[in-house]
Formats: sequence, structure tokens, C-alpha cells
Amino acid sequence: MRPSRSMRIAAGLALAGAAVVGVAQAPAPDAERTLRAGDTELRVSVIGVDDARRRRQLQDWLAEVAHAQLTAFGRYPLHSARVRIEQVDREEARGDESPVPWGQTLRRGDAAVLLFVRDDASLVELRADWTAIHELSHLFHPYLGRDGRWLSEGLASYYQNVLRARAGLLSPERAWELLEAGFGRGRRESSGAPLIELSREHEGTMRVYWAGAAFWLQADVALRRDHASSLDAVLSQYSACCLRGTGEVAPAEFLSELDRLSGTTVFSANYARFVQSREFPSVDGVYRDLGITRRGDALVFGDEGRAAALRRAITAPFTATAGEGMKSAAGTPR
Repeated sequence: MRPSRSMRIAAGLALAGAAVVGVAQAPAPDAERTLRAGDTELRVSVIGVDDARRRRQLQDWLAEVAHAQLTAFGRYPLHSARVRIEQVDREEARGDESPVPWGQTLRRGDAAVLLFVRDDASLVELRADWTAIHELSHLFHPYLGRDGRWLSEGLASYYQNVLRARAGLLSPERAWELLEAGFGRGRRESSGAPLIELSREHEGTMRVYWAGAAFWLQADVALRRDHASSLDAVLSQYSACCLRGTGEVAPAEFLSELDRLSGTTVFSANYARFVQSREFPSVDGVYRDLGITRRGDALVFGDEGRAAALRRAITAPFTATAGEGMKSAAGTPR
């Protein structure tokens, strides 16, 4: 879910309910599109938009975002999921100037990503926004409840930058800068409360989101550095064996399964260290592993050696084998 937005949650939930129920009037044919990758699909609906050109624009934008999601492991994490896009005007957005003022992933009956787009947002603005890929990234994990909020929002916050870099929507350097900016916001949360408490009580949003992102970054680096694996590879295995679009999984159970699939203790060991932490975790060690140093407020990226290769591998896109990749319902590669 997009954090710290001025649109009120109650208003957002009311809109979400309306989107799930749908409208009595049949949608225009071009308001519905199914994106396919192998045997997985995203069913994308544009709701209540009368302008055919705008419907196509929103569909094409979402297809580009969905392509970024495919850079994790070449297919969508769920066999089938829905995406619903609805427009809001500035008054409904309550002064929120972002192109996508609100988004949420729901798991009622099936998995659905809801995106509320400002009706005057340009395609350039939409392509620069992170909300859609953040919400799609929630489909990589099961619902983890309040105790796992920091894990779920952390994974989406990590992938919202990494996947956009892989898809060419950001430069790799900009992706790392955005992650560092998020870590900076997390460090400024100084309540001293345990991370698990902030997660349960929906407090300390910036530490919850960005400490979570640091958790997944550290796990990804450890898998790549020491185990010839990656976060992508382990989540791909989890998707194939265990991921359901609905239902709740306890955080410890989810991470234990990731350990089993990876043949490591990377996830559970980090969990024990993070969950009771009272301050933002240091990322200095993982930055050294990636050849990243701080110079004032800027990041400096090493160009040579294993560290640079490891860093570049994280933002390198998945390479589909013959016959794989994203296709529209008509079978046309996108």
C-alpha cells in the first residue's frame, strides 16, 4: 500500500469497494486486457473512463509496469490476478499531487491490485511513478498480517526500485539512490520502539517500510554472494510450490519456507535480528559488498571487481528463454 498519502484511508476503502463490485454498465471492449506470461496472467480493467485514447494510454502504461514485474523471474507470481484502474480528480485526491494518489492490494476471493490514477496525470508522470510496481510487487508474497507488515511493505519498497531499473524505467544508479533516500527516511524514525511493534500498530511508517527493504536487500546480497542464488530465484520457487493469492501465512512460516527452498538460514537469521530492533539497521556492510560508498549526501559506485559485478547483477533484467515472455491476450509480444 502506498504510504503517507493525504488521501484518507476511509475514502480509499470506499473507492476500492466500488471498484471490486464494479459497475452495472458493460465496459468498453478496450477497457479489458489480459497480459500473459507462460501460464500466468494479469487481467487488467480500466473502470469508468469514457475516452478511448485515455483507456489505451492507461492500459499501455500498466503493461509497461507489468513488464517490469516480469524481470524478477519471467512470469507473474500468481496463476491469475486482477488489476483495476480507476481515475480520480484532484478534489477526490484531497490535494495529493502524485500521479497515482492511492493504491492497494486486496486478497478477498482472489488477488486484486487497485490503482487510483489522477485524471489529469500525463503518461510521462505515470511512467515516473512507483506506486503501480509497488502494488504489483505485493503479489510476490502471501498476506503476512500485521506482524509481517514490515516484511511485505519492505519487499514492495525494495522491488519498486530494483524492478524499474531492470526494465529501463530508472538507471541502476538512480535505483540505488532512491533506496538510500528511503533508508534515510527510515533512519529519521526515532521512537525506539521494536520494529514488530511499529508493524502491528501501523506506526513508524518510514522505518517499517525501509527497514523491511533493508532486510530483503541484505538477504538478496547474501544469497548472491554466498549461495549462488538470489531473492528472485527463491521467490520463483515459492511461487511455484506454495504461493496462494488469498489466505494468511505467519511471517516466521513464510521465511522458514524460503530458508528451506534456498537451503540456507539467510531469511530466519535476519528475521531474528530485525524483528526486535529498536533502530534502523546499518546497511554499511551490504554497501561494501556492492561497491557503494557514501560521499557526503551522494553515493559513489565502484566500477571493478566482484562487488561491482554483484551490484550490477541485482539490476540486470531476467532473460527469458525461447517461448517465454509477456504477451497480450491476442498473443502479441509487448
